[in-house]
Amino acid sequence: QVQLVESGGGLVQPGGSLRLSCAASGVTFRFYAMSWYRQAPGKERELVATITSGGGTTTYADSVKGRFTISRDNAKNTVYLQMNSLKPEDTAVYYCNAKWRIATHWGQGTQVTVSS
Repeated sequence: QVQLVESGGGLVQPGGSLRLSCAASGVTFRFYAMSWYRQAPGKERELVATITSGGGTTTYADSVKGRFTISRDNAKNTVYLQMNSLKPEDTAVYYCNAKWRIATHWGQGTQVTVSS
């Protein structure tokens, strides 16, 4: 059974930092490209960052470039999202996604709230 379990969300003040983690099980993790998406209330889910299976290539949404960093540890079957200089508009539920060929899997999401 495939499971993606996100953690690390919470309440943070503007300008603060959080690191999200997504632990995968039931998949051959090293095969999968991993992504973080987010969905704010009343908005569509949007792609935040992606990292290739080997970790050699990363891509980011323009809104988070220079502030967020995606990384992965294939030995731990875990992908991370380091979020710095957080803004209120980063408030959303953040979802982990694993994709390989036609297979795609989602985590349950973790809430990130940026507020003073």
